[in-house]
Amino acid sequence: MSIRPFRDIKRRVTKVIKVGNVKVGGNNPISVQSMTNTLTKNVKETLNQINKISEVGCDIVRVSCPDEESTGALKEITKHSPISVVADIHFHFKRAIEAAENGANCLRINPGNIGDKGKIAQVISAAKDNNCSIRVGVNAGSLEKDILEKFKEPCPEALVESAIRNIKILEDLDFFNFKISVKSSDVFLSIKAYRELSNLTDYPLHLGITEAGSFLPGSIKSSIGLGNLLLDGIGDTIRVSLSDDPVEEVKVGNEILKSLNLRNRGVKIISCPSCARQGFQVIETVRILEEKLSHIKTPITLSIIGCVVNGPGEAAQTDIGVTGGGKNSNMLYLRGVQTEKLGNEEIISKVVKLVEKKSEEIEKKT
Repeated sequence: MSIRPFRDIKRRVTKVIKVGNVKVGGNNPISVQSMTNTLTKNVKETLNQINKISEVGCDIVRVSCPDEESTGALKEITKHSPISVVADIHFHFKRAIEAAENGANCLRINPGNIGDKGKIAQVISAAKDNNCSIRVGVNAGSLEKDILEKFKEPCPEALVESAIRNIKILEDLDFFNFKISVKSSDVFLSIKAYRELSNLTDYPLHLGITEAGSFLPGSIKSSIGLGNLLLDGIGDTIRVSLSDDPVEEVKVGNEILKSLNLRNRGVKIISCPSCARQGFQVIETVRILEEKLSHIKTPITLSIIGCVVNGPGEAAQTDIGVTGGGKNSNMLYLRGVQTEKLGNEEIISKVVKLVEKKSEEIEKKT
């Protein structure tokens, strides 16, 4: 039973750019991004981390390039990376040129921070010659000095003015293959800035709440900020910024999109918080199933409900469902139809087997 397509979110129409093989903007799927926290010059460790985040659903990865050794490592990284690679560049125009020449699919820069127009022109020339897109990355923590002096402090208007200034720099150099972000660690500031910018330009927008914090507070802040914008139809690619393993960033990003039916990847588990009525240990069962089913990429819905109060109703809406029953007698549902009773010790192995089987069947059809 497939998830119902979204009906209420009307996405804002934007231009389409390419980040490697990933199309960003227009009606293309909203992509999920993350960033490595390894030393980029350590090619082995960086690729290992890229492979891990790719496995959990990352589409685009950003790597920091603070020195020539890092941009040099891009040759091997981009050659073996399973996903598109963005080079994160600050201030050094030569690093941007090297990154483009060494295979980066996109450059994350602020043109205004690169230097004079001659240096910016060299970066743009390298991007054009190497089919490399650009992300204009405006951040509340690194606004241009004159803009900060004008507005006294970071505010939505300041972020938008910086974005428009940087857009003009690129357009004046006849370059249009770019996306934009206006990030802040403040949820309200970010939401307002993105809303204002979306009214002024149709370039694709990269959404994020920057420096959101550790796993729990960062996930909540990102869900509120990104969720509000996505519900408005704003956003073409997202990154959840956490002080945590990049794998967790990708998982949270995918869950945000799945919750809005904007992306259907992997197993979507509907489960109850559990109570005294539960016929089996719901919380532990769900934890184990999430781990054992993390390799599934096919969209499949699964309900794990501890008792018969909501269990049958949820099972009617999912591909596979388990409802807790008394005396170690739980009910298995397939597409809402009761099929067999399961003992507590059978639930995990049976569900994993059924999900894997259904995934294979779907993959064969497609």
